[in-house]
Amino acid sequence: MIDPGSESGDPGILGANDLPRLRVTEIFHSIQGESLSTGERTAFIRLTGCPLRCTYCDTAYAFKGGESREISTILDEIAGYEVRYVCVTGGEPLAQAACIDLLRALCDSGYEVSLETSGALDIAQVDPRVIRVLDLKTPGSGEQDRNLLCNLGQLSAKDQVKLVICDEADYRWAASLLRDHALHERCPVLFSPMTPGCPPGELAEWILRDRLPVRLQIQLHKVLWGETRGR
Repeated sequence: MIDPGSESGDPGILGANDLPRLRVTEIFHSIQGESLSTGERTAFIRLTGCPLRCTYCDTAYAFKGGESREISTILDEIAGYEVRYVCVTGGEPLAQAACIDLLRALCDSGYEVSLETSGALDIAQVDPRVIRVLDLKTPGSGEQDRNLLCNLGQLSAKDQVKLVICDEADYRWAASLLRDHALHERCPVLFSPMTPGCPPGELAEWILRDRLPVRLQIQLHKVLWGETRGR
């Protein structure tokens, strides 16, 4: 777990009596660039800290630092954006124990809530109203061994599985995982090309060639704004 009281953001253990505060890297209003809600106006809550170090990570600035916030102040800021959709992301949001409380509070406030999680931590305690976007790690990520495959049995039809494809070897691994666990029968599955590295057109051709029951996803926010932070 990440201790929200730690300025460094280094891993720590949260005790049962800790106040429900979270360390937040940023809160911003943007267009959803990933998942099945791509294109929707969305408020994003980026929590600080992550136990993984994927080779392609584009949010390493969220590993440490951030600001300790009460859930009530987070809700007040989100309300100002007048949105229907809220996405809790990271880092790895579930590394902070109070993320569970935040997700519940957002659902209770009437938002449609999604959680972007690596799949390396147990999702069993996540509020069932939340759309869980499970970002399974391919060999190219360098974190394949961190996948907690027992999470797959907890997925429902409203959830989503995402895999970032670094190259054709990653694609073959992902296709095998898809078939071995019948992922497409559990929930929608999205393949996203790592850029630069895996040309989107090549990934599209592989999907067509193999008749895979997946959706090709390209990060819309990067098409619109490039690598701009807070977008």
